[in-house]
Amino acid sequence: KLAVTGDVMLGRNSGEILRRRPPEYVWGDTLSLLREADAVLMNLECVVARDETGEPWPRKIFHFKAPPKALEALRAAHVTAVTLANNHTLDYGAAALEEMLGLLEETGIPAAGAGRTPEEARRTVTLQVRGLQIGLINCTDNEPGWEARAGSPGVYYVPVDLRDERARTLLDMVQAARAGHDLVIVAAHWGPNMAAEPLPHHAPFARALADAGADLFIGTSAHVVQGIELYRPAGRPGRVVPICYDLGDYVDDYAVDPDRRNDRSFLLVCDLDQTGVRRIKLQPVLIDGWRCQVHRARGADAAEAMATMVARCQKMGTPGGPQGGGLALDVEPSAARQ
Repeated sequence: KLAVTGDVMLGRNSGEILRRRPPEYVWGDTLSLLREADAVLMNLECVVARDETGEPWPRKIFHFKAPPKALEALRAAHVTAVTLANNHTLDYGAAALEEMLGLLEETGIPAAGAGRTPEEARRTVTLQVRGLQIGLINCTDNEPGWEARAGSPGVYYVPVDLRDERARTLLDMVQAARAGHDLVIVAAHWGPNMAAEPLPHHAPFARALADAGADLFIGTSAHVVQGIELYRPAGRPGRVVPICYDLGDYVDDYAVDPDRRNDRSFLLVCDLDQTGVRRIKLQPVLIDGWRCQVHRARGADAAEAMATMVARCQKMGTPGGPQGGGLALDVEPSAARQ
């Protein structure tokens, strides 16, 4: 059982609350759901470093730095790995990024998508989960100036353009990971904020990754949850690849857009085996930005979030409906697009 969240931002007000609260605090009553999973993946949309490390990146409006205690919160949630290829990883420069990478290594939490060298930033992270060997690849199309280069720590930057050489390299990486793992997960921090639907060129890109060997695609960056497509990749009989175009947010201190409702999100829970993703359940959650805490959504918040998500999934040809307090998607070959 794999649990995946959207963006987790433990800096700014969240970080101040973490300094005086137990590390479990930010997860609210979703903590048990995270701990029930065999593996937990999160996109960490902040840098974790000491107060004195680094300077705010110039000409950037928002800077997110979490205190080292944030790693205790990750451990409390039994986080298996984090993805770091996003537009806040270098908010305080290379020194803070390198400090975060060291802290994660000391904590025993693997990180994908950023590194001290280009090779480290784009490496496939291997996770051992209940007999399954899972490969995790993470990239972003945000902040091209933060691309890891020789002598310059950074993120794994890939333009969402199948004609670009870097995109072709990513496809080759996925294909290579496919040969050495039972399952391959690709996570991308891509696209603009507050977009309720993926951009037109996102679908061909994600489908190409599935054709190359990805078994699950996870998108983040929009701050709102987008629909999930079930795709049957070419040349891979019987495989159905869930393409989660954006999982929105999970913990933050952000203001709430009254129309987009970026405080309404989901915890994605997938049942996996050697054949791929067998079942998907989406647990609706509500983010309390004032208290920097996430809770299971209930009542009208849960009902409206699920209705919106059902509509967005149906638009992509994905059937699903309420089940056990959440939303269940029918992951069957007959339900998948080709």
